[in-house]
Amino acid sequence: MLLERERERYDRQILLFGEEGQERLKDAKVFIAGAGGLGCPIALYLAVAGIGEIHLVDRDTVDRTNLNRQVLHWESDIGELKARSAEAKLREANPDIRIKAFAATIDETNVRDLVGDADLIVDAMDNFPTRYLLNREALRSGVPLIHGAIRGFDGQATTIIPGRTACLECIFPEAPPAEVFPVVGTTPGVIGLIQANEAIKYLLGKEDLLVNRLLLWDGLATTLETYTVERRPDCPACSEGVQSCRSG
Repeated sequence: MLLERERERYDRQILLFGEEGQERLKDAKVFIAGAGGLGCPIALYLAVAGIGEIHLVDRDTVDRTNLNRQVLHWESDIGELKARSAEAKLREANPDIRIKAFAATIDETNVRDLVGDADLIVDAMDNFPTRYLLNREALRSGVPLIHGAIRGFDGQATTIIPGRTACLECIFPEAPPAEVFPVVGTTPGVIGLIQANEAIKYLLGKEDLLVNRLLLWDGLATTLETYTVERRPDCPACSEGVQSCRSG
């Protein structure tokens, strides 16, 4: 049940999808991997939308070079763990939700425990090896994964439903080279909000998600395009043979 102050806070959303929809968001648990350029807007907008429980993981500390795009971290947070800095801002933004922040490196030994019983995994990372770990955990657990990535003025996003759609390794069978990439702060804002919007739609049970489609944002041309993607029968992560072996 919604509290009276929650009905007031979410009044404009309740006009859109009713108290039942708002209660679905309140009952949801979302795991966000990363509290940087993408993770900050994702976490902030999911928090103010009323997602009941948000788990946030990031191993890094706030650096001055983060401040052009990582909107939950401020000058006074330099040297602070990003997980703690983000947690404090999110609690202030919405005291009626639960925030659990972890300062940890996501790896093969802890990814299952960190994701836990989340209803949704959101990829806000800056490297593909960790994204592949999240992808495989999503496939193992059957939990959807919302992917986003950025570089410069450009970004991309897609939603992965295990067993139904192309997985991340179908779309990107090889990781791009690791780099310290350039980025303007508006790019993670655009892509992060697309990811947050996908999360809200999924949790509300809406159709027409960004499934089997890769969205590409060109910030210089101000264009959004989507390209159809398909499952690969030889995918090392989600092909039927691989999944059968895991089930067995």
